[in-house]
Amino acid sequence: MAAMFDPRLLRAFVAIADSGNFTRAAERLNMTQSTISQQLARLEEMAGHALVDRSARPVGLTAMGERLIGHARRILLLSEDAALLLRDPAGTAAISIGLPEDLATGAMAQAFAAFARAHRHVRLDATTGLSRDLAARYRQGEFDIVIVKEAVAGPDCRAAFAEPLGWFAAAGAEAMAEEALPLVCFPAGGLYREEMFAQLEREGRRWFVAFSGSSLQSVVAAVAAGVGVSLLPLAGVSEAGLARRFDLGAVAPMQVALYAREGEGALAELGREMIAVLRARATGLISTV
Repeated sequence: MAAMFDPRLLRAFVAIADSGNFTRAAERLNMTQSTISQQLARLEEMAGHALVDRSARPVGLTAMGERLIGHARRILLLSEDAALLLRDPAGTAAISIGLPEDLATGAMAQAFAAFARAHRHVRLDATTGLSRDLAARYRQGEFDIVIVKEAVAGPDCRAAFAEPLGWFAAAGAEAMAEEALPLVCFPAGGLYREEMFAQLEREGRRWFVAFSGSSLQSVVAAVAAGVGVSLLPLAGVSEAGLARRFDLGAVAPMQVALYAREGEGALAELGREMIAVLRARATGLISTV
């Protein structure tokens, strides 16, 4: 039964129906009249019914032929669409990317868009998350390129840029005089958390965790609402309207490092474009610190 839907036979049937003449149908398909007659006969044999009224002038369709003609046209269109899809390599190769949420910026998205336009065969699969998790997944082979934040960049990174950090509180909030300082931070293993604790210990300040959020957006929102203070990247709070606190001690900058698999061509090009975005970001931070 599957042979009944052989596109070659259906194409001959549709050509005969459209032209109303075996000779013109054969010319349209660039074949002999005997060949197109044989193909129609094979289709009729599979269908178990006559599909064309050969005695009519012009040649017409039988009742069963009229039932089949619409389906035949749709099958041929689907067949042509499938062939086009298979000939088009768009999205057939994938590059997996991991990066922190606050680095999935408009500038980075524009770099991805420009790369995608130049490399239609490549699909970009981007994942955001906490740096330690992203780094572990990269080491396990899940990502081709990853950007992470860490105290010290590894020797195998392709590029690293300093990211200044600062203490922040809600705008207009008075200095907190509590015996224990309320902190807003990431969950255990998250960015800046351990550095916050270590810095306050060095300053001899008591503290407690008042709020823990899994995203930079949730942490910044809690600080802005006055829940507590937090150690944050300057770039991540530039438009949040928070107040910088300078009484809690200076903090060494974090390193924003890019790691990538060995490779040439598209993978290497994407890595260079992402590094360019990070370099422009770091330059802007240096000029505003």
